[in-house]
Amino acid sequence: MRYRFPIARKLLALAGRARRNWLVRHRTRANFWLHIFGIPMAFAGVAMLFVAPWYWGVGAIVLGYLPQWVGHQFEGNDMGELILVKRLLGLPVVTVAPQCEPRVLESPAENV
Repeated sequence: MRYRFPIARKLLALAGRARRNWLVRHRTRANFWLHIFGIPMAFAGVAMLFVAPWYWGVGAIVLGYLPQWVGHQFEGNDMGELILVKRLLGLPVVTVAPQCEPRVLESPAENV
């Protein structure tokens, strides 16, 4: 018997879109690997705020965000949190680095 879970299907679709969006915004190898280190460190820092002295948690968050910021400097785009703040302030944002954007062809003749 096959069970259907519409909420699970929607969550999996949302996770798939989020993953594809993340991969589009993190194309350079350096940015990708700096995030692989930085994201768990930042999450660990948030958890440490509740179980360790505050300065250990803050230090881990800073050490987690610093390599992510460096990675986005390599790539040439804004960090996700910075994009949110810039949009709220009405400032221009760079979501995908210009060198990583897919090329848009002007005429059908260029598609050959």
